[in-house]
Amino acid sequence: IGKGGSIEDFDEAAWDETLDVNLKGTFFCIRAALAALRASKGNIVNVASDDGLMGQVGLAVYCASKGGVVNMTRAMALELAPDVRINCVCPGYIETDMVRDYIEQSDDPAAAEQEVIDFAPLKRIATPGEVATAIVYLASDDARFITGSALQIDGGSTAGR
Repeated sequence: IGKGGSIEDFDEAAWDETLDVNLKGTFFCIRAALAALRASKGNIVNVASDDGLMGQVGLAVYCASKGGVVNMTRAMALELAPDVRINCVCPGYIETDMVRDYIEQSDDPAAAEQEVIDFAPLKRIATPGEVATAIVYLASDDARFITGSALQIDGGSTAGR
């Protein structure tokens, strides 16, 4: 989930909800699957965000939660190797309900959509399929020597920030 707001306006309940869903939920889902993952020599692909790699005004809590997923992925890669590989993807703006709601709820939706488009040097919003393709790659045998990585799927948004 991705709630925004100033530091002063972000209350503890919103903090807890964001961290519970984005970070705690990821941790305990992995923990629950560990025995099966170890037995099958499986792998995990977490979903973080480009905001887990950089800061954003008004998104301190979201950035903290997704940055936690990125670093937790790295730490787990060390702990679970060689039996289980774990990586994460760090998408930028993707054509999802969350992004669409952000655009539509802004004071000027057309301007907000253009801001989202312009955020990445590639000047567009990615499709869910583009993220799925990267996840499939990281989960495949073609990526069998990749663990602990944070793959940016952001149209270049983190390249210069």
